[in-house]
Amino acid sequence: MPLRIEPDNTFRDALAAANRPLAGMWVCSGSPLVAEVCAGSGLDWLLVDAEHSPNGLESILAQLQAIHGYPVHAVVRPPVNDTVVIKQYLDLGVQNLLIPMVHSVAEAEAAVAATRYPPQGVRGVGSALARAARWNRIPDYLARAGDTISVTVQIESTTAVEAVEDILKVDGVDAIFLGPSDLAASMGLLGQQEHPEVGAAVVHCLTAATAAGKPAGVNAFNSDTARHYLDSGADFILVGADVALLARGSEALAARYIQPSDGDAPASY
Repeated sequence: MPLRIEPDNTFRDALAAANRPLAGMWVCSGSPLVAEVCAGSGLDWLLVDAEHSPNGLESILAQLQAIHGYPVHAVVRPPVNDTVVIKQYLDLGVQNLLIPMVHSVAEAEAAVAATRYPPQGVRGVGSALARAARWNRIPDYLARAGDTISVTVQIESTTAVEAVEDILKVDGVDAIFLGPSDLAASMGLLGQQEHPEVGAAVVHCLTAATAAGKPAGVNAFNSDTARHYLDSGADFILVGADVALLARGSEALAARYIQPSDGDAPASY
């Protein structure tokens, strides 16, 4: 007799149960080993990224498997808000999606529809073949699938900021996440995510989410900025990345033990 399996709690469930903001980090290396190291850090959640990182279906699957044994929530960002891509991610067993570049109600509705089977949505049916249903070892998976998935949409343009109140009303959007870097670029402030106008737009969205009764998160590597957004109502936050930690840490070793030939410190950021 096959083992009957229950799905894990979603990131939506974790946010609802939390009595404090949830802190997480990016996992961008594509390495299951690095993902597992980060999973044991004590952080609340990890974002496995495929929009700006070298992650395909196979590497995402391996990272999900590596993370699964740890008390941390895995959220995965696909490269695009696309029905076919989202279907593949869900079938891999991704339960928590962060959908990038959602600028409108229609795009938010499309993201949600991609995670739901008909008639509520457009997700293709392949549960017997999929890790998501543990190859039909999760009882009644087809009927319950929507309850096993959380959808967070990324607000990262002036267009999205202007529409944020309506995006928050979309049924099935569980949370929003602010991307200050792309938001700054859309405001004509490329590379200036700490600009006061960007910060004000982020806080506007955080306030809108609080009013709508939905969680909102934000990316903030600068600790002072992170604290400001948390004080402004952020429910979850990303405060670092595996590749950034490795880059800065290795640079620090070089600066400590290698004297530059011209007497200047190595370039860093």
